[in-house]
Amino acid sequence: MAGEKDRGSRKAWAVLGSIVFFAIAPGTVAWLIPRAISGWRFEPPFLGLHATRAVGALFMAAGIAGLVACFARFALQGLGTPAPVAPPTRLVVSGLYRHVRNPMYVAVTAVVIGEALMLGSRALLGYAAVLWLLFHVWVLLCEEPALRRRFGESYREYCANVGRWIPRFTPWVR
Repeated sequence: MAGEKDRGSRKAWAVLGSIVFFAIAPGTVAWLIPRAISGWRFEPPFLGLHATRAVGALFMAAGIAGLVACFARFALQGLGTPAPVAPPTRLVVSGLYRHVRNPMYVAVTAVVIGEALMLGSRALLGYAAVLWLLFHVWVLLCEEPALRRRFGESYREYCANVGRWIPRFTPWVR
């Protein structure tokens, strides 16, 4: 009984922490900074095609849905948050993580690309490229070494089967 209560309390804190981190990290990277760059002003659509705006909306919707799903999975299954100060206690390899190792970074980048396409903003496309490069360097130098230390062989097996950036078509099953 006490173990279930402790798990419930841990889950509640993980959900609250994830909500706060969602507002801070993706909120800054995918909303505040793009707003500062673009002023949310519409420019002519890319290639003169208004359909690029619809494609942008799809990128944004998919990115936001992916982010919410990943944050929820970290809190409810991993009993932690995406924040480095309160990481999951369990390796999360379900949901979108069965297709790609870094779905949150992919989702944030998709949101920014979607904003760029919606607004016709070349500056936001450049920001998306720099953002992905920063994510890549962070993953290689900080995140993956920490996960290898923390989860050992299970993380190595996961890495051998699921790509860092390019999603699998079929979900990986351990």
